Amino acid sequence: MGSLTHYAFKSVWTIEARFDDVCSVLADVRAYPAWWPEIRAVRELDHSRFEVVARALLPYELRFVAEGRIENPRLGVFDAGLSGDLEGFARWSVESLGASCKLVYDQEVDTHKALLNAFAPIARPAFRMNHALMMRNGQAGLRTFMAGYARSAARRADPGGERRR
Repeated sequence: MGSLTHYAFKSVWTIEARFDDVCSVLADVRAYPAWWPEIRAVRELDHSRFEVVARALLPYELRFVAEGRIENPRLGVFDAGLSGDLEGFARWSVESLGASCKLVYDQEVDTHKALLNAFAPIARPAFRMNHALMMRNGQAGLRTFMAGYARSAARRADPGGERRR
């Protein structure tokens, strides 16, 4: 594909949550719509392949299949090949920072959606802004989700705790 239809993105997030919890949530691709507003739907095709529908602010959606290539929660690495409207890869790398985690999201793709490719010469900055908004909302959603995840884990560990207050 030409350079106008090729995109490379890197986002760095900091999330207050335990490493194991973050890795568990990232590994559960089916649950992404619960915390990432722009991931509109995920359908499991088989054990390592998921059909994903994403839509941010601009009026188009992207449909692609994410196929897990590397999943190593112990090391905090999740890598998927992407095909469909996007062709390339997406990778999460998670690093423990004590009570929080640093997440690095790398994505490198070529677009195969005719609408995006037709408008790329003039709308590429808007497409990049759309992606940045999606990532900002994903970070906010994951922060909120992980806060609830931690409270839920604490309740499971001490089921009578709330009644003792």
